Amino acid sequence: MNPRHLFTATLLALALAGCGKTEESPADSAATQAPADPNLVTAPPTLAGQLKTAPVATAPVSEPLRVVGRIDFDEQRVARIGANVTGRVTELMALPGQQVQAGAVLAQLNSAELGTAQLALLKARAQRELAGKAVERAKLLLAADVIGSAELQRRENELGVAAVEERAAADALRVMGVSAGAIAHTASTGAITSVSSIVSTVTGVVVERKVNKGQVVQPAEALFTVADLSRVWVIAQVPEVQIGRVQAGQTVRIEVPSNGVEPIVGKITWVADIVNPETRTVMVRTEVDNPKRHLRPAMLANLVIEPLPIDRLVVPASAVVREDNDDRVFVRTEGDRYRLTPVKLGEEIGGVRIVQSGLSGGETIVTDGAFHLNNERKRAEMEGQ
Repeated sequence: MNPRHLFTATLLALALAGCGKTEESPADSAATQAPADPNLVTAPPTLAGQLKTAPVATAPVSEPLRVVGRIDFDEQRVARIGANVTGRVTELMALPGQQVQAGAVLAQLNSAELGTAQLALLKARAQRELAGKAVERAKLLLAADVIGSAELQRRENELGVAAVEERAAADALRVMGVSAGAIAHTASTGAITSVSSIVSTVTGVVVERKVNKGQVVQPAEALFTVADLSRVWVIAQVPEVQIGRVQAGQTVRIEVPSNGVEPIVGKITWVADIVNPETRTVMVRTEVDNPKRHLRPAMLANLVIEPLPIDRLVVPASAVVREDNDDRVFVRTEGDRYRLTPVKLGEEIGGVRIVQSGLSGGETIVTDGAFHLNNERKRAEMEGQ
């Protein structure tokens, strides 16, 4: 080949090779870098001045304590009533659900034991009257110097014993439920009756009856339960580890799902002094009015107790951002840069939320303006796509 032609071909090859080589652009260089963190955001100057920040710290918080309880009788307003003597029931006057007054007759029974006790009273009374007459005669005989003073003293002692026996017989009748008027009537007229009445000792509702006509009953048996339901107790069991935060006088909100009434606000009136060894719980009690009788004994209830405050790590409720159904806060990293950080929080209490995890304390977070900062983060993320 001609040397001139060879040189020209070489220059042409070099030129073509130079045309195929291009310089790396800034866009290509950026493409090789790591992707930006979508949770990091830089607050623009227009927004940075509006943001409020504060360090995460502890504060005294009264975290509500939720326990399950039940409605119960007010034990000062309930009576479990039985017969005062052994006998057979002849009449029933009260039915479950019936309103009765104190002193109302619930049932009647026939008792031979009652008749025997009345007879004993009459015998003791007759013996006391006889002993009294003997004393009067002894005084006359002593005055006539027929007997000595020792005989008068003996008869006076017999009168004292007879009087004691009469009082004992009357007391036995009172224990059997016989009124003072009925005892006086028996003593004065000598009339004996074997009919005994079972009487209500309180005003209220007959909530239970455990007797039927013709049944033989004993004094130890509870035959009727009568309760005044205008006021009831609410009993709950507080775990042993939480009882240190509970004391009498604290406010409690009572929710009874089964009756559909509005929650009732009351006060804790009593905290037990012992721990149940089986459940490791301590019983607490509150008392509430029940004028419409919506609250029925044995109903389940939910109690929300406001216990003593304790120091807990908290963040303001205004600092929380909901993102992907999770709670998050903006933590300052440096300058005006913030990171959206996931946290686990408790319920809102007095404008703050208790930190359960995600923060250790001391971090600087956005307390006001977090919503706008999150919008800025989303805008930057969309522009970067």
